Amino acid sequence: MTSLTRIAPALPMGRRADRMIERSVMTYRRTWLVLVSGFFEPLFYLVGIGFGLGALIGTVPGPDGQPIPYAVFVAPGLLATSAMNGAVYESTFNIFFKLRYAKTYDAVLATPMGVDDIAVGEIGWSLIRGGLYAVGFLVVIVLLGLAASPLAVLCVPAALLIGFAFAAVGMAGTTWIRSWQDFDFVIVLTLPLFLFSATFYPITAYPDGLRLLVEITPLYQGVAMLRQLTTGAVDPSLLVHIAYLTVMGVVGLFVVSRRLDRLLLK
Repeated sequence: MTSLTRIAPALPMGRRADRMIERSVMTYRRTWLVLVSGFFEPLFYLVGIGFGLGALIGTVPGPDGQPIPYAVFVAPGLLATSAMNGAVYESTFNIFFKLRYAKTYDAVLATPMGVDDIAVGEIGWSLIRGGLYAVGFLVVIVLLGLAASPLAVLCVPAALLIGFAFAAVGMAGTTWIRSWQDFDFVIVLTLPLFLFSATFYPITAYPDGLRLLVEITPLYQGVAMLRQLTTGAVDPSLLVHIAYLTVMGVVGLFVVSRRLDRLLLK
């Protein structure tokens, strides 16, 4: 086994990653309801808060300062959350079980596949799961008339970028988790991001110091990016959001590869 796993890293990174993605597809073929269930939480928030509370609020300032209906404001924030949740849940709980209990990756390394294939494949599947949630949610947004610009079609690759960033960092963090109790930290991190990343109210509602803190969080980058695309209020800050999430994903992927190499090939 050692000789095979030492050969694989010499190959282009993630060359056989599609095998890991194929395995995940086959696994979820019998448990597809688990895959679909994550789509409904942000949808319920959209209906309950976007339309219910939105009827009382009316309009709020959009990315360019112009008033937009509250449901139009909330929808891209929940779309970004949907992409984040799908990617994080897949790259944390499931990865931990495979790594610590099922010993899936030990079996994988008995083949010509290497740790880079595992890292790219698992992050790729997490990205796909987050992307599925995002595409489904975007369809709902369009059908409800909450996409005010044709640029909303770009929300699909944008949501995939969000999924990539969170999947890579989520899987990297999972390599340090020692027990199921440690997953409390995942909730502690994702819940504040969901509530305070300008998902439900404009960033201008925060005091200056707190606003700066929110603006450097990863989910805010995704929310602001998608909100610009759905409303058509695009400005140069869009490039900043893209660069932030790209760097976050690349760094996370690098850390995952190095950590798996240390955990599985020691």
